[in-house]
Amino acid sequence: MVIFELAIALLLVGALLTLLANRIGAPYPALLALAGAALALVPGVPQITLDPQLALALFVAPVLLDAAYDASPRDLHDNLVPVVNLAFVTVFLTIIAVAVAARLIIPQMGWAPAIALGAIVAPPDASAATAVLRRLRPPHRLLVILEGESLFN
Repeated sequence: MVIFELAIALLLVGALLTLLANRIGAPYPALLALAGAALALVPGVPQITLDPQLALALFVAPVLLDAAYDASPRDLHDNLVPVVNLAFVTVFLTIIAVAVAARLIIPQMGWAPAIALGAIVAPPDASAATAVLRRLRPPHRLLVILEGESLFN
């Protein structure tokens, strides 16, 4: 029950930070990241490990559902090549680049952990990028490509 209460409290803090971000004109993902970093640095905060299935159900699934609901199948079809390029080719190249860089920096690291590290950091959080870009009012095609890429990732 403690984990559930903590998750609800974190969602409430996230909602309040989103309201604050709208009021001061800052992108809300930046405030959420700063609040998370600040919370991690506070001494004495209990360490809680979430069950991966709970994290998937509470955090990842609603974001994906929202992105899928807003996505236009026609726009995705029209921009399929750049979306696939970003979602697969670019992520694969980033995995390889991070693995090679990790091996160069830490020579005793094996290839499997280096590739795993690359796979962890390669897929971008396109929904955060989209939230930041919406304030700048970029071309519609750019938003469609970023949202499609986040759905594929």
